[in-house]
Amino acid sequence: MKKLPLMLMLAAMPFASQAQYRSEVWCPDNGDGTYTNPIINADYSDPDICVGASGEDFYMTASSFQCAPGLPILHSKDLVNWQIIGHALREQKPYEVFNQPAHGMGVWAPSIRYHDGEYYIYWGDPDYGVYMVKTKNPAGRWDDPVLVIPGKGMIDTCPLWDEDGRCYLAYAYAGSRAGIKSVLSVIELTPDGTKPIGNPAIVFDGNNVHHTAEGAKFYKHDGYYWIMCPAGGVATGWQLAMRSKSPYGPYECKTVLAQGETNVNGPHQGGWIRTKQGEDWFVHFQDKGAYGRVVHLQPVTWTKGWPVMGIDKDGDLCGEPVITYKKPNVGKTYPIQNPVESDEFNTPELGKQWQWHANYSQYYGQPTPYGFFRLYTHKLSENYVNLWEAPSLLLQKTPADAFTATTKLKLAAKREGQFGGLIMMGRGYSAIVVKRVGDAFQLQQLTCDKADGGKAEEVTVLAELKPTEIDKIQYEPAIYEEIYLRLTVKEGAKMTFAYSLNGKKYKSVGKEFCMREGKWIGAKFGFVACQPAAKGSMGFMDVDWIRVTK
Repeated sequence: MKKLPLMLMLAAMPFASQAQYRSEVWCPDNGDGTYTNPIINADYSDPDICVGASGEDFYMTASSFQCAPGLPILHSKDLVNWQIIGHALREQKPYEVFNQPAHGMGVWAPSIRYHDGEYYIYWGDPDYGVYMVKTKNPAGRWDDPVLVIPGKGMIDTCPLWDEDGRCYLAYAYAGSRAGIKSVLSVIELTPDGTKPIGNPAIVFDGNNVHHTAEGAKFYKHDGYYWIMCPAGGVATGWQLAMRSKSPYGPYECKTVLAQGETNVNGPHQGGWIRTKQGEDWFVHFQDKGAYGRVVHLQPVTWTKGWPVMGIDKDGDLCGEPVITYKKPNVGKTYPIQNPVESDEFNTPELGKQWQWHANYSQYYGQPTPYGFFRLYTHKLSENYVNLWEAPSLLLQKTPADAFTATTKLKLAAKREGQFGGLIMMGRGYSAIVVKRVGDAFQLQQLTCDKADGGKAEEVTVLAELKPTEIDKIQYEPAIYEEIYLRLTVKEGAKMTFAYSLNGKKYKSVGKEFCMREGKWIGAKFGFVACQPAAKGSMGFMDVDWIRVTK
């Protein structure tokens, strides 16, 4: 068994002990009472946040689309230092859709709320309807999803339980499914939040001035019903706040956060909370292209009855994003904690940073207690063109604008064409893989600039490799290749590969690749293990570790 570095040992400990993990590539806590945005430099798009039962815990979730497990749950004590503590959604239905990579489908813009002793998450699946899951313990197992309102086109849903126990739901529409967009509706639900009562009413129309109004978050504050929502589009939008004395309006509206003179494009779509100490804060995303939508934290000041987000320099009640700012006052100072990226694969449980590109199957791979994770060489279709079809990709979000990921792995190939290695996956992808060719291996770069468009994969042979081990048994013998692979991302989403046979000296190989975002998600990196659509046993790839460094 390999020896774990101290940082990774701490990261593998139970929930309460994980507060010692500090990322080498992005840490927002400056250690002097200030923080620097983004608080999470990874693709947690459409974030929402709630205060937990104690008033001292904060929970965040985000869009996960087709990836599984879905609905990531992040926890913080101070709104700056976050850790991934689980997922609320194990799989999605219908299976015939989500057992394959249903790119861009699934979970859109969820909301998370604490109500009457339970935590709730609502989201709109644009093809199937409004769903809800709940739990008493956000770090534990969540109930199976409930389909609250079936139908197409309803997205970005958020509940509000009023003081009288009535429950209302605000939501938007996906123009690609509903045929309408830029409007928000409110409908009443049963008090348990599981079924609609009556019909919806349009409460806001943004078609003229505030196009692409969506992502509604519903609140009650200071005698008003509040809907806070983004407008203007993912990369170029702004944040609205609107208030009314009735949940059904009419609402008066102001823009309360915009890019202004900063370099934070499109600051919008997120959640507002008030701490136990009485401070107000807003989390939102910034679209960073291939890196996805990263999470920022803005102070909120209630000025003339309106929630001004960021810093209002000219008194117009519209703030600009802060870059470096004083940390929230939460009563005490907490240790630095960042979402874990590296993995030693030393426990029989998959790290919470990992997601599959479709519903999980045990035949994609499994953790072990022996110091490695085993991936099987998933069989590709008869008409294989590129890896856009592969559900078995094991991936995580990019954690910074620049980083290096190095892995040690061993491929066991039983048949011709079986391959495995490292990949950066999006609408286009590039991978460095070891592939069996005859009784030896080739190191190859697999690249496809437009995988989503059906473009054929380009294969470049980088090196010829002799097996490091050969089975001596007669029954389905395998040949093996143990190798170290590395991908390096630099500013501007440019990526290169390298490899080593001894883990000491690395050789740069292949062409530089310009990363591309996925369908509504950022590019993700991790592992691929596949084979042609051939008969017979699959091979496998044992991943010893992956370490994310500067």
